[in-house]
Amino acid sequence: MNMQWIGASMMLLIPTLFFIGALANERRANWKLATLISLAGLALTLFLALSVLLGWINLSESGQWVGASGMSLVMLGLVSFIAFVNIRYSSAYMAGNIEEEKRYLRWLLVTLGSVATVIVSNHMLVLMVAWIAISLSLHRLLVFFPHRQRAVLAAHKKFIFARVAEACLLGAILILHYEHDTWFISEVYQNVSLSDELSNWDQFAAVLLAMAALVKCAQLPLHGWLIQVVEAPTPVSALLHAGIINLGGYLLIIFAPLIMLSDVAQWILLVVGGITTVLAALVMMTRASVKVRLAWSTMSQMGLMLVECALGLFELALLHLVAHSCYKAYAFLNSGSEVESSLKRRLARPVPPSVSEWWLAGTASLALVAGLVWIADLPAPYSPWLLFAIALTLLIAERRGRLTAASATAMVGLGAVLLLVYSLQKNGASLIVPSMQASVGWEGDLWIALLLVLFMAGYVLLRYHSDNAWMKKVRRAFYAGFYLDEWVTRLNLRIYPTRLPVRFKPKKLQIPKEELYQ
Repeated sequence: MNMQWIGASMMLLIPTLFFIGALANERRANWKLATLISLAGLALTLFLALSVLLGWINLSESGQWVGASGMSLVMLGLVSFIAFVNIRYSSAYMAGNIEEEKRYLRWLLVTLGSVATVIVSNHMLVLMVAWIAISLSLHRLLVFFPHRQRAVLAAHKKFIFARVAEACLLGAILILHYEHDTWFISEVYQNVSLSDELSNWDQFAAVLLAMAALVKCAQLPLHGWLIQVVEAPTPVSALLHAGIINLGGYLLIIFAPLIMLSDVAQWILLVVGGITTVLAALVMMTRASVKVRLAWSTMSQMGLMLVECALGLFELALLHLVAHSCYKAYAFLNSGSEVESSLKRRLARPVPPSVSEWWLAGTASLALVAGLVWIADLPAPYSPWLLFAIALTLLIAERRGRLTAASATAMVGLGAVLLLVYSLQKNGASLIVPSMQASVGWEGDLWIALLLVLFMAGYVLLRYHSDNAWMKKVRRAFYAGFYLDEWVTRLNLRIYPTRLPVRFKPKKLQIPKEELYQ
């Protein structure tokens, strides 16, 4: 057996270990075994990465059934790391009830194994089966507390939307098999890469893939379930936001050439993902609950990741995916401490920057970003660099509105360091997943730039002018999410109704008379 097959076997061993661990919980929840499995997955991934760097293994020759690539190793390492952190946290969080522990750990490991199977699979039908398995096993975790009405309603809506995403993905897979006479993703990738344009059926498949990614990433208006599943156990929310919802972006990356040759698919992602990015970020500013704010933040981040894919910046999407997963896992598992930190930030009255401070911050930020683009001769699209300039502008202008004040010089220096680190990370990610030329051109770039300018304006109005009478009405609409979820929920229950658990709340204690005279 050569080293290529050894590498492929190691990659297949990771999801297999998770499934074996799920079967080893008949008598009690075996938390130690689950922890060892996650560490073994991480160790195997690191060994494979080192073998690739040293030239021991060539991933491109690992066999047709295994999707072996640098991106696969990054994703497997991420899943194994998130699994380790989640299992360690869950072992203490779920302690107390033996039956609940067994049920929880069993479905957690099945979910992790299904995610790992999606990552390592190069066969489209295997990917489809694992994609469905993720949804079904995650559903059991979302309704872990079946007496909670909001949790059951959110899981019901998520169940419906998951079927829609799966139907889109299955349709795309069948079309691609019909057009290219193969079930293997790598062969479809190669065939499309050698083409200058797509057939009508391939165009349709690209649109279906884009729609599957949008639904999977809970983009507007199919977003309400993501906000309401915070009723599930905290580690389940961490797993969902850190390792599952971003699979829509992963799907677009592995079918990148197909998306890049479809104007329709790119514009669907740019319009829906771009609008979700802006609106979800602004809605997040109006919410007080930490978990709800994190959920709206996830929607916005997923929208931005899909926009990056539509613009051909797949290396940036991969970097975004990894960073967002690690951050959201930490944020949800640390949400208890975040409540106190959020309260302190709210009690600290923000100091509105003056007009001169806004001009100074904007000028310095644009100068830093434009200077880097000019010196490095960076190609289009430029809207992601505009987003970075907006972030630096807010960082510099609001330096006195935080719990600790800083000088403008210090903030400009910090901005320069962040810009350098961001550029290095982006270039490093391009060695794993290269960028591609999007067919939407400057029109798509201009559309995203316009949305980012509107976001900047909305941010300033909601943060510093919310006391105005007309802004109170606007803030109320943002707080309600423009009532999109209410409309979608009524439509869901009309098409596919469900019975919610009845919550019994006695108004007073009633004691039978016979007990009073004993």
